Amino acid sequence: MKVIKEYRTVSEVVGPLMIVDQVAGVHFNELVEIQLHDGSKRQGQVLEVQEDKAMVQLFEGSSGINLEKAKVRFTGHPLELPVSEDMVGRIFNGMGKPIDGGPDILPEKYLDIDGQAINPVARDYPDEFIQTGISAIDHLNTLVRGQKLPVFSGSGLPHKELAAQIARQATVLNSEENFAVVFAAMGITFEEAEFFMNDLRETGAIDRSVLFINLANDPAIERIATPRIALTAAEYLAYEKDMHVLVIMTDMTNYCEALREVSAARREVPGRRGYPGYLYTNLSTLYERAGRLVGKKGSVTQIPILSMPEDDITHPIPDLTGYITEGQIILSRDLYNSGYRPPINVLPSLSRLKDKGSGEGKTRGDHAATMNQLFAAYAQGKQAKELAVVLGESALSDTDRLYVQFTDRFEQDYINQGFNTNRSIEESLDLGWQLLSILPRTELKRIKDEMIDHYLPQTKEE
Repeated sequence: MKVIKEYRTVSEVVGPLMIVDQVAGVHFNELVEIQLHDGSKRQGQVLEVQEDKAMVQLFEGSSGINLEKAKVRFTGHPLELPVSEDMVGRIFNGMGKPIDGGPDILPEKYLDIDGQAINPVARDYPDEFIQTGISAIDHLNTLVRGQKLPVFSGSGLPHKELAAQIARQATVLNSEENFAVVFAAMGITFEEAEFFMNDLRETGAIDRSVLFINLANDPAIERIATPRIALTAAEYLAYEKDMHVLVIMTDMTNYCEALREVSAARREVPGRRGYPGYLYTNLSTLYERAGRLVGKKGSVTQIPILSMPEDDITHPIPDLTGYITEGQIILSRDLYNSGYRPPINVLPSLSRLKDKGSGEGKTRGDHAATMNQLFAAYAQGKQAKELAVVLGESALSDTDRLYVQFTDRFEQDYINQGFNTNRSIEESLDLGWQLLSILPRTELKRIKDEMIDHYLPQTKEE
């Protein structure tokens, strides 16, 4: 067991960073306790060690630290989260401390928040459908257990309402196994925090949820720890308690801004748009903690949510996120301004694993065919509407007009389901058939005749 040494050799404090001189036996990522002259304590983590100097990042900020009187203790272990099944139904701050008025967690164990690297050979392939209750996701961009599927939003778009809706409604179909939601909020306002807590409490979803909330006025450095703490809780519930865990992390843009702030304080050479050159690597240490493991019943599925600065999908944060994850759900400002909720733009959205979680035995046999036909019909209808703007509606053929009618109905009835409607996958599929019945049968070229015979007449009779 390491002997904990106490140092009074703080030489410099710059922003969230502190330099401690004349140290020995200190290691990277080691947890640090700082006792101030008034007896209060703060925590930090070793970022870098050079000879007898240690650079420490402070989780609770550096204000009030007296260089001469501060006592620094290196604990000999990394930042750890006390975990227990009793975490479910509780609300914590960004550092994993209860803020709901309940008692402290009696831990079964302490886990390193950076987790353990998963051997690629030990990964099991994601192939089980998760129902979110949102047609544009379940039917057209299917979420699969163990997948990481981000939501690309923009400033002012309703991603918090979408996140709350998914947290309320998500479930694994045809499974009696336990399902839990771990919600990590980073850099959000007090009003947003109240929204999430009240929404989950009022709907009863809090009983299967674990919330970690880092507010905008909390130290930026805490923001870097929050998603790691949330993922550690998720891995514990998934791999040791055999639960299917959906991790929702919002807003990843705030997390990346905190990384940039710490990088600037360390005087590192900036990369694209001032973000650190290791942004891709850092994000991958979060996103790659999703998945399923061979021999384990539980799973970790991720929905990271980020707001694209200036709606720019080529910005480094969405750009790098897209490389690491398995698709993206994109929110549209045009649909939002037209009053559609949730404003999911299905054409550029993508779930790379959607074919693995759909079909007979998982959703329904007509899932893939209707998905492809809806995509094709919506794209052709959008093209026809653009043509009408240039040449006038008189230039459209009768078939083109039907496609325009289909597109309007698709946006009004299918996409615009609201934030309180929970549609089953069967309801989404049946609604898709109702919309396809607007088009002539000869236009349904992506669906087999026997499938049309089975489903389309029922829709017309309705």
